[in-house]
Amino acid sequence: MKIIETSRRKFLQGSVALCVYAAASASKLEPCTHKTTHKKVDNIPYLCNMCRNKCAGFARVENGTVTKLDPNPWFPKSRNMLCPKGNAGIQALYDRDRLKYPLIRVGRRGDGRYKRVTWDEAYTYIEKHLTTILDEQKDNRSTIAYCNGEGFNKDEYIKFFGGKIGSGNFLDEGSICLNTKLGAMVLTIGTTGEPDVAGSDYVIISGANRYESLITPDSIDMMRAKGQKQVVIDPRCTVTAIKADEWLPIHPGTDLAFTLAMTYVALKEELYDKKFVKKYFKDFDLYKEHILLSGYTPQWAEKKTGIPAEKTVRISREFFGAKRPLYYPGRRSVWSRNDFQFRRAMVLLNALAGSLDREGGIVYGSKKGGSWLNFREKVITDKAPYPVKAMFIRKHNIMQNMPNISKTKQMLEKMDLVVVIDTMPSDTAVMADVILPECTYLEREDMVVSFNSLEPSLALRNKVIEPLYESRSMQDILDGLGKKLSKPLFEISRKWDEDLQESIAELGVQKSFDEGGYDLCELYKKDIGTRNRKMIVKEFGKEAYRSLKERGVWYPDMEKNHREVFNNFYEYYPKERRHYTTQKSLRINCYLPKLKKAGFDPMPTWQDSYDFRVPKGRFRMITGRYVMFTQSATTNNCMLRDIMSTNHLWINNDIAKKLGIQEGDDIEVTSPSGKVKILAYPTNKIAPDVVFFAHGFGVASDELEQAFGNGASDNILIEDHMEKIYGCAAMNETNVSVRKV
Repeated sequence: MKIIETSRRKFLQGSVALCVYAAASASKLEPCTHKTTHKKVDNIPYLCNMCRNKCAGFARVENGTVTKLDPNPWFPKSRNMLCPKGNAGIQALYDRDRLKYPLIRVGRRGDGRYKRVTWDEAYTYIEKHLTTILDEQKDNRSTIAYCNGEGFNKDEYIKFFGGKIGSGNFLDEGSICLNTKLGAMVLTIGTTGEPDVAGSDYVIISGANRYESLITPDSIDMMRAKGQKQVVIDPRCTVTAIKADEWLPIHPGTDLAFTLAMTYVALKEELYDKKFVKKYFKDFDLYKEHILLSGYTPQWAEKKTGIPAEKTVRISREFFGAKRPLYYPGRRSVWSRNDFQFRRAMVLLNALAGSLDREGGIVYGSKKGGSWLNFREKVITDKAPYPVKAMFIRKHNIMQNMPNISKTKQMLEKMDLVVVIDTMPSDTAVMADVILPECTYLEREDMVVSFNSLEPSLALRNKVIEPLYESRSMQDILDGLGKKLSKPLFEISRKWDEDLQESIAELGVQKSFDEGGYDLCELYKKDIGTRNRKMIVKEFGKEAYRSLKERGVWYPDMEKNHREVFNNFYEYYPKERRHYTTQKSLRINCYLPKLKKAGFDPMPTWQDSYDFRVPKGRFRMITGRYVMFTQSATTNNCMLRDIMSTNHLWINNDIAKKLGIQEGDDIEVTSPSGKVKILAYPTNKIAPDVVFFAHGFGVASDELEQAFGNGASDNILIEDHMEKIYGCAAMNETNVSVRKV
């Protein structure tokens, strides 16, 4: 029996074939409405929500039913592409397990026993418990925590709970995703930037598995770029590594050492762009002295990374000898405790090559949440300055997406009120007291969004069909909640807030309520469609609004510049009009005094605690995901499950042979956080002291019929190691033991 992680044939049949067919059918797709003797057909533009890329598409609607999703050729960001997840969005809409009605818990927290209620009953339950909590806490609104796992509507969600209700405890996916990258780039070069992969002639990709975990247009750019050399650095021989010109296996968590050694070579041999450095760098001499005196030589790095010194020297010379080199900043989670310093070193290396704000480099172009691990630890150990008693969780499956599931469960069990707003009965949803069913992205309009520094555009998520069952949009959910809570929360403040008491004495109750901002529904006095139309017409004109409603996209001179170059490949901006350079002045900060003041290294520095160490007989566990799944959000989608039904433990062939492990054997994997059982996949594509299995499996909620019982959850095993500057979870720092069962 041959077991493989993903059937490549099935993947290609299920994704590329769909994409090619869809692209061909949509190559000149225009929104239309035509009647036949049998049915009414509409093609409605929308923005996908199956991952964070937000590609554009057209939904084919026949008599009120979505029958097909096609890519949108008008959108520069997604460029007439819809991946397997995008095609499977239709299943997210019609998933029989989706949340359909408001629910209130009737059993113990976590046992999945709920009763169906009306929206008013759900709101009344929340009002009763929330007012009790706030009264006990003397109107401390930060006793309420709120989190959001979806990019769209995040600002409005923050305005409601942070601005109107007044909680200071907001968390999002950033601390278990990209915060170290975003923070390192902003602090070092002033922007998060956008990598121009297609324009680069030499790309280094470190730990980002773009050909296997996230198939988007910039992934395709990497695949088809002519004259571009790709070097992949990864502990595992991924599909991205296989497709690259060169793969450098590396010890997990030592990418910083490799980058410091490249920097050493560039400075020692004076390979860097001297004019660029002289013009834009701050504290360059200090950084140069730090790198050279610290002895970050390729020979030093070889002992840390396992990459031969001569390869580091050669790669460094090739990189700085290229015309448009790019050390790809990556879209991946935080793997190690030194990830922030690694990201800083990576950005500075790009800057040394002059690869900022130009073609082939990092092109210049929110409010972020706090640290999940830090917040969770304070709640469960009662070390917070005040108790956190209530939590509102929107589209964020924290029971599956955060390391050490047992601690997350412990945190939720300490809450007096947990409210989940979601589309699916996830492991987090079944820990809630109240579940509020949000409609899917195809059933709502969202606020217009701007995209892309290189080829700027506006895009609009239009409502394709009306919400099914009793689900509602986030705006409608919060509007209803605001109507129920406004007066009761005002009365709590009236009891405890001396300033409000003085205001009432002077102005009266109603005027104090109106002028004090206590009406939680102020944000929703006009529906989202009206707000979109008013804002777009005012800022960009009626033609822009018409284009957004009919094509889902607008950008200047769209009719003039949009053209099909060859079959299903489009140009949106002439090359001379692309925004390769957008900044009048640059500033690259080598030394960050604020970090020094806070007790952290002000420049990228290697500490002995970063060394790769695995006790004898144990393995470093690394994790990742495949393109079929967006963390755990798509785990129940049967169209995607058909491509990949379960996950396996990658273990080195020779080690597996010594342990008597064969392909398909049941394996028990144990860490200090827990244990799981998973099927074995011996392979020569992973190092002897490393094991891997994919994220997005092993859900505990039996309400997810397609996902329940499939595979193992990595977060049962992953310990809560933390990158301390941004409080991010370090996913690849856990050692495990393995045995055949």
